[in-house]
Amino acid sequence: MSIPVYPQLHAAAFNHPAIDNHAHPLLAAAHRDALPFEGLISEAEGDSLTQDAVHTLACFRATAELRPLFGLGESATWDDIKAARARVDYTELCKRCMEPTGIQCILIDDGLGGVKDLAQDYKAHDQFTPSPTKRIVRVEIVAEVSIPRSICSVRPHLGSDTLDVVPILDAFVEQLSASLKKSAVDPEVVGFKSIVCYRTGLDVSTISSPASLKFSLLDMFKMYQDKGSIRLARKALNDQVVRITLEIAGKHDKPVQFHTGLGDNDITLVLSSPSRLQPIIRAYPQTKMVLLHSSYPYTREAGYLTAVYPNVYLDFGEVFPFVSGAGQRSIIRQVLELAPTNKIMWSTDGHWWPESYYLGTMQARQALYDVLKEVVDAQEATESQAVGIVENALFHTANKLYRLGLVIDTL
Repeated sequence: MSIPVYPQLHAAAFNHPAIDNHAHPLLAAAHRDALPFEGLISEAEGDSLTQDAVHTLACFRATAELRPLFGLGESATWDDIKAARARVDYTELCKRCMEPTGIQCILIDDGLGGVKDLAQDYKAHDQFTPSPTKRIVRVEIVAEVSIPRSICSVRPHLGSDTLDVVPILDAFVEQLSASLKKSAVDPEVVGFKSIVCYRTGLDVSTISSPASLKFSLLDMFKMYQDKGSIRLARKALNDQVVRITLEIAGKHDKPVQFHTGLGDNDITLVLSSPSRLQPIIRAYPQTKMVLLHSSYPYTREAGYLTAVYPNVYLDFGEVFPFVSGAGQRSIIRQVLELAPTNKIMWSTDGHWWPESYYLGTMQARQALYDVLKEVVDAQEATESQAVGIVENALFHTANKLYRLGLVIDTL
């Protein structure tokens, strides 16, 4: 094996322990085949996932990188990968994928749809890492629980023919605030996450009129009456949830993650740019905000926000393995164009399949090394400075931001 041109950078990129600052639970063994495996390499759905995603460079690369994991030769196809993994005991599969990653700690958003029925508990992931797993609380899920509770607590005290939602709105704000405050002081919870990007877009208003809030809640009220459940997707109410979260998070020094950019077809792409969060970023300067998923394809906008607002951080996750290798390197270059290197963090966005953690780590480490090697080659930074960038991005920035208090595991 040849000696790397920059051995210190190589060692940091490929071996330094990492904090996965945003991920989701793995499927439980009983449900290992509950979802199409193609979700490993694409956010698409339906035919776009099962028929088209397998023809992407991301899939070709994933196939090549998973072959050695299952002892397969160079001619093995994507279907061969699927057949091989099916023959491996699930516990062994998880260990085989997780052990090489060097992940020391995972921060898990366990509010992803389907988790309750299909996935392992977040604490079950402790078996894969030296440091215990921590939670990220998805606030829209908390709100969707709070609204029915508010309706049930207030409705009996209203006339049978009234549709006055003001008492319900007041009860909702009180219930949501109480739940979020409880999470804010829970040592297992290190941050919050909003998926307002999916629901109504990132152009969150700094204020909602009382009338718009009433109409939004009235829609929720009718949905609950008709279906017995709700999906929070009314702009005034969604924006209110974000504002309440930012206020409480700021007071308790808990970061708030925002889904930005890359996602499935439920997103309105033009409303997923982090630049649309600028009014909220200004309005809550005391609250630290993390822009998830490299904000792809709006990475430069995200880098700008981290450069000019002290409370904004950028996560460069999910693009591993969804984007081609060349695309991944381009994204990291765009991150580094403007973003302060002490404000960028890595994550896998691992979910469902253990291979998502494996590929999300290995590809990120490779891309970091490739790009920073170019930077050192161009004499735009020293090898020592490049090493610092890697170590901050993989570990130190997340450790400080989420107040994890971790010591690097050297085993």
